Parts: sequence; structure tokens; C-alpha cells
Amino acid sequence: MARTAVLGGSFNPIHYGHLLLADDVAELLGLDRVLFVPAARPPHKPTADLAPAPDRYAMVELAIAGHPKFAVSDLEFQRPGPSYTVDTLEALGLPREDLFLIVGSETFLDLLAWRSPRRVAQLAQLAVVPRLGSAFDPESAAVRKVVHEIGHEPLVVRASSLPISASDLRRRVREGRSIAYRLPEAVDAYIRAHRLYRAEGS
Repeated sequence: MARTAVLGGSFNPIHYGHLLLADDVAELLGLDRVLFVPAARPPHKPTADLAPAPDRYAMVELAIAGHPKFAVSDLEFQRPGPSYTVDTLEALGLPREDLFLIVGSETFLDLLAWRSPRRVAQLAQLAVVPRLGSAFDPESAAVRKVVHEIGHEPLVVRASSLPISASDLRRRVREGRSIAYRLPEAVDAYIRAHRLYRAEGS
């Protein structure tokens, strides 16, 4: 069975921060595959700045092309309503020993606000990547509270990360500024060709 990690998100747009993190986690955990799962309707994010789901999927496809361990899934586009991680993990149907869910340290601390957090931890091992400069302490009271509720210890993966944010990229596009060297050229070209993230009327 292939050791698989799920990396979910809005990917609005995907950038080198996502790609570097996924590549490093794949190496550190000895994975066979990292499955990028763009959310059709992220339940915890405003949709005002959200590019259409087909565009975000296409950008992920372009970004991961050629990487032997990267794949993209449209699982969350096939379901109506908000995109819940627990439903995606259920649909994958992989044994827990072969399935990992990559989350940032801040996301892990917010896990109890997710739908069925205990079930999420039963379905996949949680690979927690501390944010650059973050002092993520597995023994802190906040972390222990989450662990107590979900019933499983997380794997702390000290993977590389870059200080790139999708919200900053969207802002730069709106302001007509360069986004070069922050995401793959093919994604930059797609954003320009499809006039994504532009201010109204521009």
C-alpha cells in the first residue's frame, strides 16, 4: 500500500511554499505520494476572494506537473456543500498506517473547531508542520488539550517552509505588481491569462 499524505487547502493560488513543504514532508516521512486536495468550498474561509474551483484545480495541476510523488484530487468537487476533511479521508479509504494529513501548527491548534476532529485523527496520522519561526511545543497546554480530545499524538515534522502567503499574492495581482519567483511560471501565466484576482473593472 502506498504511503500517502493529504495536503488540503484552498490553493488560492498554489505557490512555492506549498510545493516546498510537500516535497520536504514526502522525503522526511518516506512517502510514496502527496495528494493535493483543493477545497471546493472551504468551511472556515471567506469566499469573496476565492477563484473558481476549476481554476484552482488547474493551477495545482500546472504546479505539480513533473513531480513523481505529487498528484491532485478533485474529490471535494464531487460533493455538494462545504468541503470537510473528514469526508475526504473517509472517501480515500486508506488504512491509517499508510495515510497522513499534513497540517500547519496553527491549524492543529484549531482542530477542535473542525467537523469530527476525533474521526479525522482515527482515519489519518496528523503530520504537524510548525510555521517558520513558530515555537510549537508538543507539551504545551493548548496542544495537550487537542491531543486529549482527538485521542492521538501528532507527528511533528520539521519541514522547510517559505514566508509566502496566498493572500499577499492576490493583493499583489490586484495592485498590478509582480508575483514572479513566488509560484511556478505556469501558474503565473494562468493567473494572467484568466485574469484571476484582479480588482473590479481592471
